[in-house]
Amino acid sequence: MMKIIFIASGITLLAGSFLLVSNAAATDDYDVKAFGPKSPIVWTKPAKTSFEHRPHTDVAGLECKACHGEIFAMQRGVAQKTGKFTMASLADGMFCGACHDGKRAFASDTKCAACHKIPDDPIVWTKPVKAVVFFHETHGEKSDLKCVSCHDGTFPMQVGVAEKSSNFTMKSIYEGRYCGACHDGDTAFAANTRCNTCHIGRKGYDRLMGRDPYAEKDGH
Repeated sequence: MMKIIFIASGITLLAGSFLLVSNAAATDDYDVKAFGPKSPIVWTKPAKTSFEHRPHTDVAGLECKACHGEIFAMQRGVAQKTGKFTMASLADGMFCGACHDGKRAFASDTKCAACHKIPDDPIVWTKPVKAVVFFHETHGEKSDLKCVSCHDGTFPMQVGVAEKSSNFTMKSIYEGRYCGACHDGDTAFAANTRCNTCHIGRKGYDRLMGRDPYAEKDGH
């Protein structure tokens, strides 16, 4: 009886080993020559973007030479260094826009989240007033707004750019610029009302991020 138990245990362990080896093989079963580099390419401009080769090669059936040659160099980072790698150039059919034109593939000004990761953390502006908090989730998923609703010239698609502009002020917002493009009292609540919705102050932000605003710096 004991012998049977040992044999059964051995078979179970052996089967488990085969399963682990099988899973490992499946994970490592990646043909670099056919699919291209396994690790994603991360661009930081015109906005932070992640690109993976396999959806374009294995899934879409493109060959390496479809992009590497006239459209992209075969080295990472070259496109960004040209100074021409912008959303405007994509719209004109350069770089990704050579295929993402709305005909061969979805247009470069649509389905933004397919390439651009929407920030999970809130954006915190320090001007026109300190600790103004903006959540993408509130304006996107919960309001059914598209990325182009704001990133169409109202806001650049880079965190911090608005603050560097001298006209990022409450006055310009009241005149319909920046947040005021929607917060006009019709599309959304007016920018000169419900101030605490956005202006939460540093202590409010600390609470939001799970920090104790009253704790001393050294934690004592």
